[in-house]
Amino acid sequence: MNRPLSVTLSLALVLILTAWHIIKAWTFIVWQEVLSEFSVQLNPLISASISIIWVVAGLALAWGILQKKVWSVKMLPALAAGYTVWYWSERFIWHNQKTNLVFAIILNFILLVIIYFGTKSLSR
Repeated sequence: MNRPLSVTLSLALVLILTAWHIIKAWTFIVWQEVLSEFSVQLNPLISASISIIWVVAGLALAWGILQKKVWSVKMLPALAAGYTVWYWSERFIWHNQKTNLVFAIILNFILLVIIYFGTKSLSR
């Protein structure tokens, strides 16, 4: 199956993030008591639910890319933007700001630009 490099990279990115959220959801569910004992700021079941939503969205997008669906080209930047909004809102609301914020913002912006231009060159 010959796919353009941009399609292969997009699919790999989607599958990596989907696998990451599967692991996160499983961890939140299995370690729920420990996380509650140490008073994490966001309830573990809510975090697991959010991760499961991202897993479903990622699997739908991966299926769309593999099936060469037209809507997957529009869904990729939409999910990337939605993921960015979710990530930064969760980070600002629930997490301590101990990391290099400027580096994270620049890296996130670069990834969004790559995804945007990658979807513009997707040839089916």
